[in-house]
Amino acid sequence: MKRSKRILVLAAILAVACIATYALSQYEEKQEQIQNTDAVLLEIAPDTVQTLSWQYAEDGLGFHKGESNWLYDADEAFPVSEEKVNDILSHFESFRVAFIIEQVEDYSQYGLDEPECTISFSTADASYEIKLGAFSKMDEQRYIDIGDGNVYLASEDPMDFLETKLSAMILHDDTPSFDQVTDLSFAGLENYQISFVEDSTDSYHPDDIYFTEQDGQNLPLDTDTVENYLDAISALSLQDYATYNATEEELETFGLNNPELTVTINYTYTDEEDNELSDTCVIHIGQNPEELNAANEAAASGLATLPSVSKYVRIGDSPIVYELTDTNYDKLTAISYDELRHQEVIWAEFDQVTQIDVSLEGNNHSITSTLDEEAENADRVWFYGEQELDISELQTALQALTADSFTDETADQKEEISLTVYLDNENFPQVTIQLYRYDGSLCLAVVDGESVSLVSRSAVMDLVEAVQTIVLN
Repeated sequence: MKRSKRILVLAAILAVACIATYALSQYEEKQEQIQNTDAVLLEIAPDTVQTLSWQYAEDGLGFHKGESNWLYDADEAFPVSEEKVNDILSHFESFRVAFIIEQVEDYSQYGLDEPECTISFSTADASYEIKLGAFSKMDEQRYIDIGDGNVYLASEDPMDFLETKLSAMILHDDTPSFDQVTDLSFAGLENYQISFVEDSTDSYHPDDIYFTEQDGQNLPLDTDTVENYLDAISALSLQDYATYNATEEELETFGLNNPELTVTINYTYTDEEDNELSDTCVIHIGQNPEELNAANEAAASGLATLPSVSKYVRIGDSPIVYELTDTNYDKLTAISYDELRHQEVIWAEFDQVTQIDVSLEGNNHSITSTLDEEAENADRVWFYGEQELDISELQTALQALTADSFTDETADQKEEISLTVYLDNENFPQVTIQLYRYDGSLCLAVVDGESVSLVSRSAVMDLVEAVQTIVLN
């Protein structure tokens, strides 16, 4: 009895061993069907594709080619970026695989029974479907199935260049880099025009090229400030759109039916064939009117923390409206004359200065200069009387006089110091600056008889000290 049981056990072990051997042989046979390859699996010219879509587990995107451009299947009003579509299609122009697994019976082991994504596209002659499965554990390459009975390991993962959000497929507006601005104008918050003028006689600084007319006078603006403003427009990040097909009702919600500010920039540029062309860039800026009213009411009631106000920008007549950050809003609305003008009391280049006459505490002093013709840059040598001196501290103090704010108030307190600065400029031979006490922290600057700005009293005292250092030595 015991012997018969032993024989049965041995037989069972033998049967299991045979089954295992057979299974192993079958596994090895299947393993032998996995082959290295560097084959091009798909070769599809992007310009032949008529439809393109990809579907994830829960959502997806689909596009089709219209008469002249790509269209979004769900809403043909959506502005599709042709560049983005072509970029996706370019990956299938020569789509390579690293491995091929032939005669596949169980797609689930590759994650292809429930693929992470299915890509579909068609040409006039054929349709294609690509299923994207799991990653191989060995080399982290994606399993794919194109429906030919095989599974492939892709050399490039298509998930890397597909987009999950519609916003990534939009044809965004852009703002140009302004090679040469001929003029720009503001309407709304401010209403005036800035003109580009080279070699103007309306300023003593040779780099002043932007001017605005006020009360019949052409007034110079600070070149760096104006160009920084233009750069801020060029650098606008137009990515976060509020709508891609604004209706009249939406424009009213965005405060863009009657924009708070419209900026118009006329400029020229040179194309790839060296032709000089002209163009115009227009931007509109608005705020949500309901939110703005709520913020104004909160401010009037004295609340320390005000509710936020949504801000928007629109390029010309584009149907797209973009959200605008508070920082960019502040940059784009800093366009008053006082914000764009020179902030310095005197902005001449110091090598234009030939002499400085000073009136200080009832005494008059004259600081003169001569050109050193033998110096490499024909530098000026400065004197007080016959004594040669270092003018650098006085120069620094004079150039540090900048506006805390602009004003037309009349001086009614003590004069701290006055200077007449003589320039090597036939249109502006001299500039007279008078600095009056205003309060404990500010002085009033009067230039050529007109009140201009309030400046730091400490900066004025630095100027007084620099003069005293010269005249008392």
